[in-house]
Amino acid sequence: MPSWRCVKMCGACCFLDPQEREDLEDYLTSEQLSHYLSLVGSDGWCINFDHSKRECKIYQDRPRFCRVEPETFWEMFEVESDEFNQFAIDCCHEQIESVYGPDTDEMKHYVSEVG
Repeated sequence: MPSWRCVKMCGACCFLDPQEREDLEDYLTSEQLSHYLSLVGSDGWCINFDHSKRECKIYQDRPRFCRVEPETFWEMFEVESDEFNQFAIDCCHEQIESVYGPDTDEMKHYVSEVG
């Protein structure tokens, strides 16, 4: 079974447009939602996303809701730790497809690296 991991040069998760994520209130507290919305730039991308390098400028200090970790996924989505890998991989597939498309270099790269 593949293990989830962040793949360099992707950044699909940094596309934060709330119109694309209508269920934010279902898994973020009101304080987290306010913080989340403060990070959304006018183009829908996180203001901390470096488009030229395609990486987070504050990765080490990113908010908890940006961390793909079993504990965070339990708190936000009630995903059991034994389901974490597949759930996270499925989330990445869905987000990459939504942001870049299903048959793109980004998706091919993710699939070749993770599965």
